[in-house]
Amino acid sequence: MNTRLVLVLLAVTALAETNWDAAGKKWWAHVQFLADDKLEGRNVGSAGYEIAADYVLKRFERAGLAASSQPVGFTKSTLDEAASRIALVRAGETIPVKLGDEARITSTANVANLEAPLVFVGYGLDIPEANYSDLKDPGLKGAIAVYLAGGPSNVSGELRSHHSSGAERAAAMKAAGVVGTIMIPDPRTMEISWTRQSAIRLQPRMTLADPAFSGAGLAFTATWNPDKANQLLNGSMAEILDAADHNRPLPHFPLMPKLRVSVATTQEKVASRNIVGLRSGSDPVLAKEYVILSAHLDHLGMGEKVNGDGIFNGAMDDASGVASLIEIARALKAGKVKTKRSIVFLAVTGEEKGELGSLYFADHPTLSGRIVADINMDMFLPLFPLKYLEVQGLNESSLGDDIRAVASAAHVEIQADKDPNANRFIRSDQYSFIRQGIPALAFKFAWIPGSPEEKIYRDWYRDRYHGVADDVNQPVDLGAAAQFNSILAGLLERVADAPQAPQWKPDSFFRRFAQ
Repeated sequence: MNTRLVLVLLAVTALAETNWDAAGKKWWAHVQFLADDKLEGRNVGSAGYEIAADYVLKRFERAGLAASSQPVGFTKSTLDEAASRIALVRAGETIPVKLGDEARITSTANVANLEAPLVFVGYGLDIPEANYSDLKDPGLKGAIAVYLAGGPSNVSGELRSHHSSGAERAAAMKAAGVVGTIMIPDPRTMEISWTRQSAIRLQPRMTLADPAFSGAGLAFTATWNPDKANQLLNGSMAEILDAADHNRPLPHFPLMPKLRVSVATTQEKVASRNIVGLRSGSDPVLAKEYVILSAHLDHLGMGEKVNGDGIFNGAMDDASGVASLIEIARALKAGKVKTKRSIVFLAVTGEEKGELGSLYFADHPTLSGRIVADINMDMFLPLFPLKYLEVQGLNESSLGDDIRAVASAAHVEIQADKDPNANRFIRSDQYSFIRQGIPALAFKFAWIPGSPEEKIYRDWYRDRYHGVADDVNQPVDLGAAAQFNSILAGLLERVADAPQAPQWKPDSFFRRFAQ
C-alpha cells in the first residue's frame, strides 16, 4: 500500500483501524439527521428536502469545500386517480380494472378516452447492436405494447440495461408506432412487492422544467400486477414466465381485449437544487479536470401509512451516500490531502424521479473544465462486514482497475454485478454521466451465494427498499460503512492524481458516448 493511500485511510477514520466503529458513528450521525421523521422523506420541492440541502451545504463548507446550490426546476404531475380509468374491452363487454390492485398508472400527461389494441411483445426491447428486436411487428402501430420486465440472457447486461432505460425504450416504442406501454414485473425478481408499489402509486411524478429536456413521450404508460396479469394475457402468464426462466425466446402475440383509458393529472412548477462542493486541485493544468463523487439527497417523501407509518425516510436510500460525501470530504481536509485534479462532492436532487438532478448537472455543470469520472454512491448497503464489494461498471473503464487496486490494499475482494437483469448500472445517477461519455462506477456491499449475507441483502430489498422500514431503526454495520468510506477516499485520490484521466475499455458499449 503506498504512503499516500495509508494517510487517506487513516484520515477517514481519524483513528486507528481498530476504531472503525467510532468513525462509523460519525457517518451514522448524518444519516440520522437526514432520515429523521421531521424531514418527511426529503421529497423534491418539499420543506424537508430544503432542510437537508441546507445541512449538506453547511457540512461541505465546514469540510473546506467551496459550496454552492444549483437551482433545478421541475414540472410536477399529480395523478387524479378518482377521475382516471382503465378498462379491458372484450367482445363488447367492458371490464373495469381496479387501480392500485390490478394496475397502476405511470403516465404524466392527461389522456382522454384512448382505446387501443394490446400486443404482447416479449421484453419490449430493441437492441440493434445485438441484432435483437421485439418491436418489428407492423401490428404495433397504434397499439399498446405489453411486455415483461427483464431481457434476453444472450445479450450482455450492460447492453440490456442501456436499452431498458426509460428514454431508450420510449424512443424505440415510438419508432414502432406504439401509443402506450404496460410493463409486467417478473414476480420472481421484482425488488418491491406489489403492495408497497401500490402504497406509493399516487406520489407525483416529475420532469425537468427546462424546455431543452422536454420531449413528446408515449400517450399512456402503466404497470400491471403480475399476480393479476392472466386476465390481460389471455391466461398465458405461466407460459411466459417458463420461457423466461429457461432462457427461451418469449412469445409475441396480439391480446384479445382492447384497453380503454382516461388519465387525469394536474401540473405545477416545483423548485429544487443540487448541492455542489468543490475541492480545487493543485496542478495548474489538471485542476481543470474534475472527479465527481456523487449521491442523491432526495427520497420518496410521504405515502400511504403502513402500520401507522407513512414516512419514507430513505436512510440507506440514500442518506447513507450523502453521509459518506460529508465524511469523506471532512477526512480529506483533516488529512490535508492535496490532489492534482479537482474533486467535486455532488448531492443531487430528483434521483427518485428518474435521475433528473444529475441529468441536469451533467448537461449544465457548474464547472469550468472537463469532468473525467463519476464515482456514485447510492444505498451501498453496509448491512454486514465488508469482505466483498460489488462494482457496477467494473469492466467498462479503467476505473475498474483503480477500484480493484484500492480494494485489494484494504483486503476487500471486488465482484462484478451479479444481477444484471436488475439494470442497476443505469438506474442511478452514474448513468447521467455515462450518457455524457464520462466513465463511472457504482457500488453495493457484496456476498457469496448461499451465505447469510445474501439472505440479509435480499431480505432488505424485500422488506425495506422503497418502504417505510428504510429508517434509522434498522441494523447497520457502522464499522463496515467507515471502511467503505476509506476505500472511496483512496479511489478518489488515486483517480485525481493519475497521470491520465480514466478511459473507457476498447470493447465497452458505453465508449460510443465519449466526446
